[in-house]
Amino acid sequence: MSNTKLIAIKKENKHIKKHTVKSNLPFYLVMGIVASTYIILILAMVLADVFYTTPKHIFKALASTEIQYAIKLSLISSTITMLLSVVVAIPIGYFMARFNFRFKKIIDAIIDIPIILPPLVVGLSLLLLFQTVLGQFIESHLRVTYTVYGVVLAQFMVACAFAVRTMYVTFSQINNRQEQVALTLGCNEKQSFFYILLPQAKSGILTAASLAWARALGEFGPILIFAGATRMRTEVLPTTVFLEMSVGNIEAAVAVSLIMIASGFLVLLVVRLYGTKKNTI
Repeated sequence: MSNTKLIAIKKENKHIKKHTVKSNLPFYLVMGIVASTYIILILAMVLADVFYTTPKHIFKALASTEIQYAIKLSLISSTITMLLSVVVAIPIGYFMARFNFRFKKIIDAIIDIPIILPPLVVGLSLLLLFQTVLGQFIESHLRVTYTVYGVVLAQFMVACAFAVRTMYVTFSQINNRQEQVALTLGCNEKQSFFYILLPQAKSGILTAASLAWARALGEFGPILIFAGATRMRTEVLPTTVFLEMSVGNIEAAVAVSLIMIASGFLVLLVVRLYGTKKNTI
């Protein structure tokens, strides 16, 4: 091919590339505006909280005995809920991702019920459950309603659904080739699960745990209905916001809200930094 033809082809390609970039500009502009609107709205809400209160209000809230108890109970109950959620989510996610069985799609839909239900309905349903014969039997041996146990159970019912969905997706994305090779080399299902599959699902487990913890920290509706909002007993941070608002103490409510925002953001940031590495397939 002559040099003249090569130069002509290069000019034509350059012209096409330039035209393509120009034609894509309106598309990128519209998409960017739509995407940034939601992000700006989130930042605006956080900044509204920040500028409404002062460091003095935050330190005053932290010095309150009731709020200190709420922070302590929130951290403890959220951590317990996170552990329980991961323990339950791993086997459910494993069976849903690795096996096909009758009524699988029905079970898959049932798992998502706590996600789609209004939180108040979850709390009401728990309260009615413990009015049944089975619930009364449990209550006769261990008081659950309107206690710390009720706080954990209310958090668990919602947070676990997010952990299960995360582990289901995690296991589904991991190729089972290595597990099959391990089985052909003499490993049983238990060994294949613990030594082959789980190490590959570490990032998914971290993500599930973090989402469950963050979801439990912000849970309000089920706790209010099922465990109550008794100060120095079943009060957690979301109910603290509700109680402070109910007495007109907006500054304290905003201060507690900022504490929750900061805690949740730090947890999610850790997930993004350390829990989003792709699984080795």
